[in-house]
Amino acid sequence: MDPFAALADPVRRALLRALAAGPARVVDLAAAYPISRPAISKHLRLLTEAGLASVEDRGRERHYALNRSGLAPVSNLLKELRPAPPFAEAALDGLDLEVRRTVRERSTSRSDHQQEDTA
Repeated sequence: MDPFAALADPVRRALLRALAAGPARVVDLAAAYPISRPAISKHLRLLTEAGLASVEDRGRERHYALNRSGLAPVSNLLKELRPAPPFAEAALDGLDLEVRRTVRERSTSRSDHQQEDTA
């Protein structure tokens, strides 16, 4: 399943938010929703198929965890859609250099004045 299709459902988005807090058992996740445990299991299966969650069997229990790397296609799309900054990052580098130079000149100038006053 495509991660975008998986994220289209509000229950699956809520399950991902819950998994962002840490791994959880199906029974604990299902307790937070007014739908059946099999329905929650189906949503979790779809999240797993989309690469957004992982599952680990521990005895009779299934533990799900958020798979952050599965969010890469979504994150990449959001980066593409983000507006470009109003100025280039190199301009900030130049500004930083100018601020440091000015601070250095002022501190040198102050120390010269202090030496003149003490002389």
